Amino acid sequence: MPRETARRGMTGRAVVSLVVLAATVYLLLTTAPRLGLDLRGGTQIVLETKDSPTVTADAETTDRTLEVLRRRVDALGVAEPMLARSGDNRIIVELPGVRDPREAVEVIGRTAQLSFHPVLAPGAADSRVLDDESGQPITLGPAALTGEGVDEALSSVDSQGGGWLVSVDFKGDSGRAWERLTGQAACSPPGDPARRVAIALDDKVISSPQVSPQVACGVGIVGGSTQITGRFSPAEAKDLALLINAGALPTPVEIIEQRTVGPTLGAAAIDASARAAVIGLTLTALFLLAVYRLAGLIAVGALVAYAAVSYAALLAVGATLTLPGLAGFVLAIGMAVDATVLVFERAREEHAVKQGGSLPRSVSRGFSGALSAIVDSNVTTLLAAGLLFWLASGPVRGFGVTLSIGVVVALFISLVLTRLLLHLTMRGVVARKPRLSGLTHEGRVRQWVNRRDPEFLGKPKRWLMVAGAVVIAAIAGLFVAGPNLGVEFTGGRVVEYSTSAPADVERVRDAVSDAGFPRAVVQMSGEKDISVRTEPIDEDATERIRTAVAGVAGDATEIRDEKIGPSLGAELRTKAVIALGLAVLAQLIYLAVRFDWRLGLATVAALAQDVLIILGIFAWLGKSMDGVFLAALLTVIGYSVNDSVVVFDRVREVRGQRRKELFPRVVGTAVLQTLPRTINTGIGVLFVLGALLVLGDGSLADFALALLLGLVAGTVSTVATAGPVAILLDKRWPGAGRPVRKANPTRQRDDNGAVV
Repeated sequence: MPRETARRGMTGRAVVSLVVLAATVYLLLTTAPRLGLDLRGGTQIVLETKDSPTVTADAETTDRTLEVLRRRVDALGVAEPMLARSGDNRIIVELPGVRDPREAVEVIGRTAQLSFHPVLAPGAADSRVLDDESGQPITLGPAALTGEGVDEALSSVDSQGGGWLVSVDFKGDSGRAWERLTGQAACSPPGDPARRVAIALDDKVISSPQVSPQVACGVGIVGGSTQITGRFSPAEAKDLALLINAGALPTPVEIIEQRTVGPTLGAAAIDASARAAVIGLTLTALFLLAVYRLAGLIAVGALVAYAAVSYAALLAVGATLTLPGLAGFVLAIGMAVDATVLVFERAREEHAVKQGGSLPRSVSRGFSGALSAIVDSNVTTLLAAGLLFWLASGPVRGFGVTLSIGVVVALFISLVLTRLLLHLTMRGVVARKPRLSGLTHEGRVRQWVNRRDPEFLGKPKRWLMVAGAVVIAAIAGLFVAGPNLGVEFTGGRVVEYSTSAPADVERVRDAVSDAGFPRAVVQMSGEKDISVRTEPIDEDATERIRTAVAGVAGDATEIRDEKIGPSLGAELRTKAVIALGLAVLAQLIYLAVRFDWRLGLATVAALAQDVLIILGIFAWLGKSMDGVFLAALLTVIGYSVNDSVVVFDRVREVRGQRRKELFPRVVGTAVLQTLPRTINTGIGVLFVLGALLVLGDGSLADFALALLLGLVAGTVSTVATAGPVAILLDKRWPGAGRPVRKANPTRQRDDNGAVV
């Protein structure tokens, strides 16, 4: 019966794997990806609704504003626009293919409060003075009719004046109000200003025609319609009709963020990420084959399946692929190696302990022994990804979605598909010639580890002194060089140009300064790409900057334009601090529950060190700390905790087996035993990040640099900080890492039916 139970378990894994792989193939063949604007080109505008004297900008008002904006955007004729509410008072508008957003901003951002007023004699009570369409002062009475009463507006050629006009049809009682307004004006003689009716849009008089002499006093214009004339051009008449038809916005709106990216930048990002994925995956595959032989071949197949299933899952949930999301997808391919390496190294340990026992049983024990570390490390990564999705917005939130899907798929691939493939291959010829598997020899790293003395952590204060010196040197960069916060956090504008010839960045900086922007930050983001970051500026100022760049570097083609208001920048800074704080708190709570508070506090100390080191190095290098950097920083937190979790999981196990051994020796033993996994996983991630660093553009390269620093810092901090802190805490409050139950409490059947 035990063998029958094991066989049913493998049959279940086989069925689940086939269903998932079949669904993956179907999605890959039938579903097209949704590319973000930073990959396909276009404009994103973030609007914030504001309170008016009569209306509060709440969620209901924002929803009504969204519907008005949707009608306006539809009238613009943009293919596949996206409009969505974000929070209670923000609206995100994405306009694919729109490279010059000025017209779109003008149309969708205006409040368009249309009103019809009687014209009064100068000095009349309860009146106000505006300029009419010709620039002459005109006295208006209170509004007799608003745009809410308009049913439809159409632009057409004025057959009498030769220009264009807008025909307006009224609805309901508004037709009667128009009759009364024009009937009152018709009582004044021709030529008298009081015979005019003023039509105002957003408190600007756009037309003030005289009521025709054919209209009788007290009768007015009947029929529920009228015509607005003002010597409009075709475009002006069309825009006015569009605004009137869309209706007035329920509340004023403010543009707090605007991003424009050219499709050439998106194509370059896709190409760079694709090449990085291929090169990184190839190098990782060769490494796995060299270290694990046949088991490595299985891991490579599982890795390819991981990439396919993850991508299909993104298609299934309709996720939008952005530049950071694409980078996160490439990164997750490398990180997916971790769980497989954990199993392989644990299987090697089990086979060495049993001194050549059954290979299938060693593999099964490897899965059982690595299960808790796999689950704990992936849960901590999911915590970081969840914070990204919850706190961030736009591209960074897309990275959180990608990372979350990657972690879930990695668990399936490692615990279901890889186990199934190993079960099928560790039979027959491999069972008779186990050396073919690649899991029967220790490997060079483990041979080196076996010769090391686990007492190397016996003096933890020395380790912490060195770690403290490194942290102080890094923190000094935040005070000496200062953090170079991106436009997302400071508010302002970033414009990137592609030039026809390479340019000297100092000459470009001088030219931009001479154009009136001495505080602008000018950087090269490629051989012929120049980015300029300034305080908030208008379109005319942007054109002056482009002219200055072109004067030094030849033709300057705008490929990216990002504008963020100061209020949004301040909010993003606050959210970044909250995200980091909550990430630390979430990790501490989870580890305190899963292990104990001493090991949790040691882990948090290590990840805090990693964050400070990366912040300091980026400050010393003058690298921009933007939204993509925030995504990388939160990922580093997940990776740092992931590494500490693997070590402390082994600490708990070793202490359960060696209850009388001193704790520093226990920690040293756990570090040495998990070192092969740490090195092999690190090399796999290193290949992918190295490819991104070399092949990526400015954003991708900085993203990869932050993660590379996090990879190194996270690995070292586990040994130099987390371990020593745990030792000191155990010395002050004994009991760190002691399991509640006996060591290896999990008892289950392996693939042969034996109890493990």
